[in-house]
Amino acid sequence: MIKILFVCHGNICRSPMAEFVMKDLVRKAGREEQFIIASKAARRDELGHDTHYGTKAKLRQMGVPFEKRKAALLSKSDYDAYDYLIAMDRENVSDMLRLFGGDPEKKIHMLLEFASLKREVADPWYTGNFDETYEDVLMGCKGLLEQF
Repeated sequence: MIKILFVCHGNICRSPMAEFVMKDLVRKAGREEQFIIASKAARRDELGHDTHYGTKAKLRQMGVPFEKRKAALLSKSDYDAYDYLIAMDRENVSDMLRLFGGDPEKKIHMLLEFASLKREVADPWYTGNFDETYEDVLMGCKGLLEQF
């Protein structure tokens, strides 16, 4: 079982988008039994809130299934619980390194590393551009799935 946790600032835009896109890719590949995929927040700002309406609209437009959920906070125990801790930006990486006290098992990655890009996933909370974020997330998730 491959356990993947996507992490962003508030767990309402980018990380749930990545969670649902990755679940859809895995489902279409017929490999659902091989993965556990989830998402959490590095910060407390949006805890308990459902996925952002812009993320839901984009997923709906692209035919990616999603479900009602509540933003959840990353915890120290997540380091041992997951094989891959996938950040959307450098701040998320810093937050995880601080919480976990480092990354001795090299589990922390930036999502776009898997698309051979050295940049962050654009945050639609600030840009308002859910199309750009979706393209980033899709590229990263496809590249991540190819690792397995």
